[in-house]
Amino acid sequence: MTADLSPDQRLGRALASLRSLAVGDALGSQFFTPAHYPLLKRRELPDGPWPWTDDTEMACSVLAVLATHGRIDQDALARSFAEHQNVDRGYGPAVSRLLAQIRSGGDWRELASAMFKGQGSWGNGASMRIAPLGAWYASDPEQATHQAEISAYTTHQHREAVVGAMAVAAAAALAADPTGPPAAKALLDGVVDLVPRSAVGAGLRRARDMLDYDDPATVAAVLGCGRRTTAHDTVPFALWSAARALDDYEKAFWTTAGVGGDMDTTCAIVGGVVAAAGGRPPTLWLDRTEPLPGWVPTTAGC
Repeated sequence: MTADLSPDQRLGRALASLRSLAVGDALGSQFFTPAHYPLLKRRELPDGPWPWTDDTEMACSVLAVLATHGRIDQDALARSFAEHQNVDRGYGPAVSRLLAQIRSGGDWRELASAMFKGQGSWGNGASMRIAPLGAWYASDPEQATHQAEISAYTTHQHREAVVGAMAVAAAAALAADPTGPPAAKALLDGVVDLVPRSAVGAGLRRARDMLDYDDPATVAAVLGCGRRTTAHDTVPFALWSAARALDDYEKAFWTTAGVGGDMDTTCAIVGGVVAAAGGRPPTLWLDRTEPLPGWVPTTAGC
């Protein structure tokens, strides 16, 4: 992968990933509503509009920082997370407290490292927002992995949360290869090679070994599907699902949502990775999804 992408080309890829992440997030979250359970079983769409959650709101900040700085600036990212937080978007209580303290002048380094008795959060929040960064670094998956690690520390400092973000970014960067997306096994092989040994990494190796399984529920029973909202319970299944359908956004979404769990997060991850490979949600899905906020950049360097 040696393509030298211009900032605007990088932004275009990342925006496509962000928009598709938002669709996965917004539509996935619709199926937490009991009245929509039958629709999910029939793979039918609920009426719009579909509002997105904190997954998309935080992903918008990741892209805004990349467009402005050309890389992850941790201080700018933490400020953006705090300044743009809408508490009605479904943020977890720990991250909500963290962002409120940052708005009050707290240092994200001290605050994030002190979470959960000094262990840091191992939740899936750093993973759910990061696929557009991988698309930005389409020609350099090693740098995508590094920048994702940097980005995670602003809110999640537990090793598993950090590795989860690294894995999703690596998958998106590999999927966005300018010469064409890899086959499913090659994608997961590439991700495994780019992340350190961890519970997330072990889950990814199991996911790679289960690529020939045709029953998503069985795979989710082994890998997890985000019910515990931890990175290692979320990322392996999401990347298994994305790897098997890089050219088919609808298939990837319904496979992912159909097993339940943390559907807005798993579908956001899958949507962002599949879009990095060139898969796009149907126009109707885009039309029913809440538009991205006006502060999301459309040109690099703004």
